[in-house]
Amino acid sequence: MSDIRVYGAPWCPDCKRTKKFLAEHRLAYDWIDVDQDKQGLALVEKLQDGGRTIPTVVLPGDVHLVDPSDEELARALHIQREATRSFYDVAMIGGGPAGLVAAIYAAREGMDAIVVDRSGLGGQAGVTERIDNYPGFPEGIGGAELADRFIAQTKRYGVELLAAVSVDTVSNDGEDVVLTLGTGQQVGAHAAIVATGSTYKRLGVPGEDSLIGSGVHFCATCDGPFYRGADELLVIGGGNSALEEGIYLSQFADRIRVVQRAPELTASKLLQDRVRGDSRFTVHLGSEVVELKGEGKLKSVRIRDRATGREEEVTPKAAFVFVGQQPNSEFLRGSVDLDEWGFIRTDDRLQTSLPGVYAAGDVRSGSTKQLAAAVGEGVTALVMVREHLRAHHHVTARAVNS
Repeated sequence: MSDIRVYGAPWCPDCKRTKKFLAEHRLAYDWIDVDQDKQGLALVEKLQDGGRTIPTVVLPGDVHLVDPSDEELARALHIQREATRSFYDVAMIGGGPAGLVAAIYAAREGMDAIVVDRSGLGGQAGVTERIDNYPGFPEGIGGAELADRFIAQTKRYGVELLAAVSVDTVSNDGEDVVLTLGTGQQVGAHAAIVATGSTYKRLGVPGEDSLIGSGVHFCATCDGPFYRGADELLVIGGGNSALEEGIYLSQFADRIRVVQRAPELTASKLLQDRVRGDSRFTVHLGSEVVELKGEGKLKSVRIRDRATGREEEVTPKAAFVFVGQQPNSEFLRGSVDLDEWGFIRTDDRLQTSLPGVYAAGDVRSGSTKQLAAAVGEGVTALVMVREHLRAHHHVTARAVNS
């Protein structure tokens, strides 16, 4: 049994938020479904003097929290949320691979560096079941393990790390960059690198929010194995990611149904040929999902033909959504130039429109949205910061070593 226990129910959105927080921080926990576990429900009632509010989180030392915010959880788990200093040479906004690698190189340069992440360190890589295309790991590596290696190396160089802390605003005071954190604290730096990544877009249809994690998913490698032996799984989207994940899911289910809003698939010809040549795939072109039905778990999905308006209801065991990525850049709107989709525009030196602020990885307009590329951009952005510091702040740094 883990030191942390979460008592809740599949239909509870706050329970899902709490589980997501713990997963992002890679903290092991036991999940007790009070709808199925009478003893679990009895314990919740005992802790709350008859109340049944969920989630109820039980921590070591007989500490329990009732429907805690992420901030309350971070405090109770002793996750550092206050910067120890008011000024640094460089601040990394985002603690995924791009931000962590930039921090490692900054520390090797002798710069005072801090990494601030609104969730858990490691980014999307840290919550990916397995990564098979990162150089140096011919057999693949677990995403959490790779993220932990990045974090351990960052700590080795003495970089300050803040998790569960958002950056609300970024500005330039005429000489330096100023970050206002979600805690209210202000932190200054000679330069900043934004590496906040992106998140998967949602469909925005009825039923989606309540079923996320309970039959609606955004990562096939993370959640596909739970549906081994399924009659049918649904993939929403027709790009490279959608078909790649659909091919991966085909090892678990008898049939994969693909729903693509556009009149044609947009994935590479190689992927399209593989899907069209596999009798297990059924493809709906020019169609859209209009509702996800179910209570506690997905029961059915309504699909509409966009040309005829004809609807049909299908019953996959789960739906996997791959309709693009949303950049985590909203906090920069109005202060940094963004493209039409919200990704950060940069010049060829990865500098944004705000002096002293650079961008790297998936949040940057034109990036390839690949892990290895994000790592490379993190290094490049730090090299550009080094030149910026030399030119504007007379900071002398050692040459970057490979």
